[in-house]
Amino acid sequence: MLHRRFLFLFAFSLVWLMSSWAHAEGYEAFKGLEGTLRIAGGTAHIPVMQALAQEVMTRHPSIKITVAGGGSGVGIKQVGEGLVDIGNSGRQPTDEEVAKYGLKLYRWAMDGVAVVVHPKNPVQSLTSKEVQDIFSGTLTNWKQVGGPDKAIHVITRDEASGTREVFWQKALRKGPIRQDADVVPSNGAMKTAVATDPASIGYMSVGYVDETVRALTLDGVQPTMDNVVSGLYPVARGLYSLTKGEPSSLAKAFLELLYTAEGQSVISAKGYIPVSK
Repeated sequence: MLHRRFLFLFAFSLVWLMSSWAHAEGYEAFKGLEGTLRIAGGTAHIPVMQALAQEVMTRHPSIKITVAGGGSGVGIKQVGEGLVDIGNSGRQPTDEEVAKYGLKLYRWAMDGVAVVVHPKNPVQSLTSKEVQDIFSGTLTNWKQVGGPDKAIHVITRDEASGTREVFWQKALRKGPIRQDADVVPSNGAMKTAVATDPASIGYMSVGYVDETVRALTLDGVQPTMDNVVSGLYPVARGLYSLTKGEPSSLAKAFLELLYTAEGQSVISAKGYIPVSK
């Protein structure tokens, strides 16, 4: 009886240790490293970056990681000018940007960009044409698309935003955006703005959508991750991290972490679709 109990406890301990080793494996690359890693750029990336950075710093106190936003254009420019070690972008850098700065690209997730409204807005779906007409200013009242008799308040992102670039290209088909549209600096700011204004409409990374806003069906297709993966939902993009030339040892370890089981688990938990290396 004691022998069997010993075997059981041994087996249980072995499974627990193997599980712990497997969980820690993605962070082993940071062993022996120290210093500061600076990350900035696309705001869609922030939840993943912050979660991984916190775990790395907890396990390896000699490492400090700072994560800032600013938008995709900022990420590309700052990493290209050597101001940060990793720049994040919600759009693929142009050939000119890659050549100018000597960028290396790391695509580690896919994301959709959803049209969002206040949860109390009764409008559930729009066509691409209706979205284009709302953002251009052709449609100005919610009653024109089956909603209440209220003026539509359009909210957009600044021109450095990768989210705006993808939305402009794939949802608006490069059409105009109202000159009087309010401009917000990040996905988080967009969510706050829409969540506090029942007459508003905006757009954000699917990974940011929660119960405080409602994502609209577009041309009969819901902006879910399954529909992004299948290609049914077309307003989608890759999430990129960039380095200027070859990354430093610390930057390389962090970028490699994004492709490990631990990194991809965090990516999925934050509402994005992991991409294999």
